[in-house]
Amino acid sequence: MSHTGSSQNVQENTDFTRYPDERGHFGIYGGRYVAETLMPALLELNEAYRTHVRNPGFQKELYGMLKDFAGRPTALYFAERLTRKTGGGAIYLKREDLVHTGAHKINNTLGQALLARHMGKTKVIAETGAGQHGVATATAAAFFGMECKIFMGTEDIRRQAPNVNRMELLGAEVVPVESGTGTLKDAMNEAMRYWVSAVRDTFYVIGSVAGPHPYPAMVRDFQKVIGEETRDQAVNEIGRLPDHLVACVGGGSNAMGLFYPFINDPAIAMTGAEAAGTGIESGKHAATLGAGSLGVLHGSKSYLLQDQYGQISEAHSISAGLDYPGVGPEHSMFKDLGRVNYVSITDDQAMAAFYELCRTEGIIPALESAHALAAAIDIAANAPPDRVIVVNLSGRGDKDLGIVAEYASGSEDG
Repeated sequence: MSHTGSSQNVQENTDFTRYPDERGHFGIYGGRYVAETLMPALLELNEAYRTHVRNPGFQKELYGMLKDFAGRPTALYFAERLTRKTGGGAIYLKREDLVHTGAHKINNTLGQALLARHMGKTKVIAETGAGQHGVATATAAAFFGMECKIFMGTEDIRRQAPNVNRMELLGAEVVPVESGTGTLKDAMNEAMRYWVSAVRDTFYVIGSVAGPHPYPAMVRDFQKVIGEETRDQAVNEIGRLPDHLVACVGGGSNAMGLFYPFINDPAIAMTGAEAAGTGIESGKHAATLGAGSLGVLHGSKSYLLQDQYGQISEAHSISAGLDYPGVGPEHSMFKDLGRVNYVSITDDQAMAAFYELCRTEGIIPALESAHALAAAIDIAANAPPDRVIVVNLSGRGDKDLGIVAEYASGSEDG
């Protein structure tokens, strides 16, 4: 596990919940860097977000769906055998793999689809990498009776075929994107291009805390239910708040969902695990915060992977959900302020953690979550027994079994 060099210079009394500002900035990050044709749609969305999402009636309707349709609250599970084998601190798992559709993505898609209905939109579009966001969007669209298009890179269609089948069964049209490397970045490019032409009746459901304002804040707000539940469950089941929170970071929505309700508790440490692929030095990685630089991608300013000419570099991870050259702007601010420590986990380290959880706890994690597990195992091994570490198990690993088989046979090119 390599550390990305957080500055650890958190200013005392900083209120992290006051971000973003009115223009959608998290310090120097975030904002709206889009074509003029998209500005009316984003302003309409921002107004609807401010009007509806913060309304108690909207929240009551949303939390009712999260409970009765999505299956919340998810369990906070003590991984006793993994803890015993690791030694050191106690490892708890926030079981987002148990929610409907098998990943945290459903929290956000139900929220955005509900907002789309309040705005009078009849169609939704989305992009997806690992397929979990695509399945969750197709599910929400079916729930509300909306038309649905999912943009997906051809490489990710190959890697995540079971999720493509699920989206089609749910009535969504999966649109293959052949440009670039055929991964999440290219799918998001194509989805934004399509949205420009269909904005009147179509709502774009972005899957992470990325994109132009208000998406990073809005997705965070729909995902913070993860951390809110964790606070209550830790107090009720352990008798106090946890000491350390760990989550994987691609775009960063599951991490932000766990972290945000604790962000103003300075005694609680937080670690985000990025994908180091075959190693930072190899150049085949997706460690945006560890090896990226300041730039603009998909409508917001943040750290991203780019060459000396500002061209977006190809990202790599064994996990399709982390295979993205950008990151949410709020994570970039937290890195600079030292509020969250970001580390890089290689494909091999993630796979070792994947097998460890399967064999010690009988739980098959998503490969995204395996990156967080690898970081948590390292943290726990170096912590005293009374230290409580909560890992966000963001999704289940059924979708990744083909990749695991390739890795096991040695055919995965890394």
